[in-house]
Amino acid sequence: MAIRTLVWGENVHEQTNKTVAGIYPEGMHTQIAKLLAADEEISVKTTTLQEPEHGLTERALGETDVLVWWGHQAHGDVGDEIVERVAKRVWEGMGLIVLHSGHFSKIFKRLMGSPCALNWREAGERERLWVVNPGHPIARGLPAYFEIENEEMYGEPFSVPEPLETVFVSWFQGGEVFRSGLTYRRGAGNVFYFRPGHETYPTYHHETVGLVLRNAVNWAYNPERYPTITTAPNVPVENALEPIEARGGSVHAEGQEGFR
Repeated sequence: MAIRTLVWGENVHEQTNKTVAGIYPEGMHTQIAKLLAADEEISVKTTTLQEPEHGLTERALGETDVLVWWGHQAHGDVGDEIVERVAKRVWEGMGLIVLHSGHFSKIFKRLMGSPCALNWREAGERERLWVVNPGHPIARGLPAYFEIENEEMYGEPFSVPEPLETVFVSWFQGGEVFRSGLTYRRGAGNVFYFRPGHETYPTYHHETVGLVLRNAVNWAYNPERYPTITTAPNVPVENALEPIEARGGSVHAEGQEGFR
C-alpha cells in the first residue's frame, strides 16, 4: 500500500507576494506534492491553513501516514487545538517532516520543547549541503554534497534538542554553517527537519531536494499505530501481576482517572 502523505502549506505568501506567486503559481504545497508524487509508492494529498480546521481534521489525520509541513508568516494562526491533535498523532506513530521556516511552527516547537531559534539572512546566497551521514536512508542516492544556488541563510546556533541523527550540514556563501537535516523520534513517530525551502527561491523545483523529500517520506513512514501511548491507566491492586495488598493512603478515589 502506498504511503499516504499529506502536504500542509500555509499558502499565504503565494497569495500576497508576486515573486512567490511567480515561482509557485499553484502554491508551494502543490509543487512539493509534485516532487513526492514522482515516487509511485507515495500517495499525496495537499491541504492549507485556510481550510476548515486547517485541513487537519481527525479524519484527515487518520488517513495520513506522513505529514509534510511548510509554514512561515502565519505560525500564530494555527489553532492550539489543532497543534495538540497533530502532536498526538505523531506520538501514536504518524511521521512528520518539517521544512525550512517550519522550525518556528507551533507543532515543531511543541514536539521539540525548545525555542528552535537560529540566525538568518535573506540574500539569495549559495548553499552547499554536505551529506555527513551517507549510510542514512534519507541520504540514499545522493552525492557527497549538493548545492542550491540561491537560498536564505540559516546559521548556528540552532536551539533544538540534540538530534537522533544529523544527515546534512550546510555551508553558506557568507561563511555560516547549519545542521540542516535532523531526525528525531517523538513517541512512536519519526520526525525529520529539512532546512532548505525559502519561498522566494525555486528550491522545490530542485531535483535533488525532491529526492531528499521522497527519501524522507519513506524513512518517516511507520505502519504501526499506538493509540494508547497518551493514556495513563490506573492498574487496580487486584490486577497486579504479583499478589499485593494496598498500604497507606491515596489521593485518588477508587476508579478515578489520574490527574493531568
